[in-house]
Amino acid sequence: MIKTNNLSKVYRTDEVETTALNNVNLEIQAGEFISIMGPSGCGKSTLLNILGLLDNPSSGDYVFAGNNVSKMNERQRAQLRKGNIGFVFQSFNLIDELTVYENVELPLLYLGVSSSMREERVNAALERTQIIHRKDHFPQQLSGGQQQRVAVARAVVASPKLILADEPTGNLDSANGEEVMKLLSELNEAGTTIIMVTHSPADAEYSHRIVHLFDGHVVTENFMTKKYAHAPEVGS
Repeated sequence: MIKTNNLSKVYRTDEVETTALNNVNLEIQAGEFISIMGPSGCGKSTLLNILGLLDNPSSGDYVFAGNNVSKMNERQRAQLRKGNIGFVFQSFNLIDELTVYENVELPLLYLGVSSSMREERVNAALERTQIIHRKDHFPQQLSGGQQQRVAVARAVVASPKLILADEPTGNLDSANGEEVMKLLSELNEAGTTIIMVTHSPADAEYSHRIVHLFDGHVVTENFMTKKYAHAPEVGS
């Protein structure tokens, strides 16, 4: 699904040049669950933004689902993102003025899905994440764990091939964090590819493979005995 070749990202100002990623080579198969770990400032979020088509690399190639997206402009990247990639953020990023149902429905509105199909998909996503009983509530009326369930429902409602999760349990207590990780694991078992940035070794145990970054480089990759599923064979 994903292949990067000598992927680099350099940020420049008038006085300073900062290398966030330096010749990153990575392959991720469809159906894998990957954790990206490393100290703050090592390039984790930069890599996630590029993999999520939110940013372009400074050099190198990035192939997503057979498309070399390295040189795509923002409009082209946005078109490829729609329906293919879902995002789960540490801070939930829900819209306070919209109900749970309306927050989850939003990606389908952008995709031009019909009203009847939207209702079917939103209810299915809310059932899947066990938050449908709160569908008429607003985000501020929910606990942190419930808000993250809504965020996951929003990420999966368009049936994306890939979910990118940036510290998805960072704002949750241990019990709610574990519930969110089990939910992501279940989605992965159902076939969704997941790439997660995390500082938590416990959360990383849910993945098939841990990619360690340091100073913009991939320094090690560890294959895991995942808690709930087996990794797809490399090359499958």
